Amino acid sequence: MKKRICIKLGSNVLANDNGELNVERISSIVKQLAKAISMGFQPILVSSGAVAVGRARVKMPHKMNSVSARQVWSSVGQVELLNIYSSMFSEYGIVCSQVLVTKQDFRTREHYLNMKNCLTSLLETNIIPIINENDAVSVTALMFTDNDELSGLISEMMNVDSLFLLSNINGIYNGHPDDSSSSVIRTVDADLNKIKKYIQTTKSNFGRGGMLTKCNIASRVAKSGIRVHIANGETEDILISLLNDRDSVDHTMFLPNKRTSSVKKWLECSEGFAKAKVTINMGALDALCSLKATSLLPVGITAFEGDFQKGDIIKIIDESENLIGIGKAQYDKKMAEKYQGKTGVRPLIHYDYLLLY
Repeated sequence: MKKRICIKLGSNVLANDNGELNVERISSIVKQLAKAISMGFQPILVSSGAVAVGRARVKMPHKMNSVSARQVWSSVGQVELLNIYSSMFSEYGIVCSQVLVTKQDFRTREHYLNMKNCLTSLLETNIIPIINENDAVSVTALMFTDNDELSGLISEMMNVDSLFLLSNINGIYNGHPDDSSSSVIRTVDADLNKIKKYIQTTKSNFGRGGMLTKCNIASRVAKSGIRVHIANGETEDILISLLNDRDSVDHTMFLPNKRTSSVKKWLECSEGFAKAKVTINMGALDALCSLKATSLLPVGITAFEGDFQKGDIIKIIDESENLIGIGKAQYDKKMAEKYQGKTGVRPLIHYDYLLLY
């Protein structure tokens, strides 16, 4: 069975300092992806670069606001970027496709499975999906942090073997990257606490994110059971080197935990779409945090905030307002209030649709 991998290319990998596309580097990446396919991998590409390309092509009038300008740049740049990818992949007899998504596409299980089915069908047809956020229609409040977040969500959705976050830096350093005495931290477990002091908070020239965002995403994805590599996309044949012998490459690898279920992976994507909150007492908290698999029962619920229907995502908080987890409601608020404090009734959230933090 072919191993699925997800590769995220940052804007600084694909663009020169002046914002123009680095066509030679894109050609190198395409060549590596073609090689990966011949090695038995199924690559999914999450590619930045559209806004950077559009910015270089279209000069905005001063009166246009930043949101509108980004929409124009994305719309123009996406065409050029995909044309280049399509032309280069065709040289290897490979067909690629464009998949533009927004954060709202993750809001319901139905939307989530529909997107997953689309990507699965493309891969089964030996087509490389090239994914990017649909910046032309996304609004600030519902945008991904950056394509690191998007690639993490896609990796969890498609249950890939590894996620490769390729930027213009080798990985996480134990000092400032420009300091000759600093070196790359080679392996990290899912807990970031040990390395947070080393993470630079500066952002790239063209992208929206930075190393802190990248590491937070890498940590979350690793906790779901997926190995994550942060590496330098400007290094020659970096992807093939990582696939052949990852230990020989100077980069940072996040070690994976045990795999989680597909439903819980969807829930990890859905916190931002929670419709309401339920407060639970100490007894319910102890039950949920025990080693035994436990559903959220109405007997332990002390309060509701906000309205919700059957199938909505709701947050679970304790009496100190700490976020405990999220889950999918089995019935609406009206019935939940009727069952509140009672025993012998259906769980509000079944364990299979419950994600605890």
